[in-house]
Amino acid sequence: MSDIPRRILIIRNDKLGDFVLSLPAFALARRAFPHAHITALVPEYTRELAEACEYIDEVLVDRHRDTSWSHVLRLCHDLRAHDFDAAIALFSIGRVGLALWLARIPYRLAPATKIAQIFYNHRLRQRRSRSEKPEWEYNCDLVRRCITHFGDGDTSTPAPPFLHFPRDEITDLREHFCAQHTIHRDARLIFLHAGSGGSANNLSLEQYATLAAAIFTRIPAVHFVLTAGPGEEEVVHALANLLTGIPHTVYHSTQGLVNFARHLAIADLFIAGSTGPLHIAGALDVPTVAFYTRRRSATALRWQTLNSEDRRLAFSPPDGVEKTDMSAIDVDAAAVTLCRTFFIT
Repeated sequence: MSDIPRRILIIRNDKLGDFVLSLPAFALARRAFPHAHITALVPEYTRELAEACEYIDEVLVDRHRDTSWSHVLRLCHDLRAHDFDAAIALFSIGRVGLALWLARIPYRLAPATKIAQIFYNHRLRQRRSRSEKPEWEYNCDLVRRCITHFGDGDTSTPAPPFLHFPRDEITDLREHFCAQHTIHRDARLIFLHAGSGGSANNLSLEQYATLAAAIFTRIPAVHFVLTAGPGEEEVVHALANLLTGIPHTVYHSTQGLVNFARHLAIADLFIAGSTGPLHIAGALDVPTVAFYTRRRSATALRWQTLNSEDRRLAFSPPDGVEKTDMSAIDVDAAAVTLCRTFFIT
């Protein structure tokens, strides 16, 4: 058993959904090391969400993202200034590994993969390419290895939600949102995110429109909120044009990720492909319906959301068709299943 670390760095500096799926790992570290100062190394575009996470004491922005020697040295300087005892790279890349090594952080842990592993003095073989468990579980496994190295702390999986806001705040926001958009206060709010952010295959806009119509037929007291992030305005308005006669509102998020997350917290259901907003909804423990390919690196298991098991549904192309053929998903059948699961008792 080694001395308990006082200052821990946890690194997840890639895409939004990847960072959100690291939140259980941060929760696990916080529970095991309650007195440690936990810092997250993230890119600028997930900084705001990281700062809203109760398990994180400090956020360090990875501003030196090219592989030049000068940028590696600048990152090394930033790391040395924080005097970390331990660093856990949930996502390992060479320049970060080199900076950690140059910063002489005593305990450096990462997946045993790629050439970057040479910079770490502790490694865990995970074989993530096999996609045998959820991404968030791979992240937690790394933190569990750190916990067992330093002692015998609790390594059980934390329970959702992993993001939350005060209940009164969300109740007031929902009332304001409904009043602002002339939505009946008792309507079921189904948030639908048709954008993909370029990160995953998704349903077509026509499929989403068919899905919405099938839901509306079964649950008339529903109102769809079509969400759009930066650069997705054209997509969301194209979908809105397909929803003739179906009550809907376009919500374009322009005030940052935390404000966007607050709005997702008012949803009765969130529907999307495998993308960052889906994972924010899951972290809030909002019920979700997600559409995935069957490609091994992009399955419903690998990119499972963080919400409770009874609050998530996933649909993929059936056997016998191309694994990435999202057009083969029966959205009418999906509508029946989600209505029975979440709305019809």
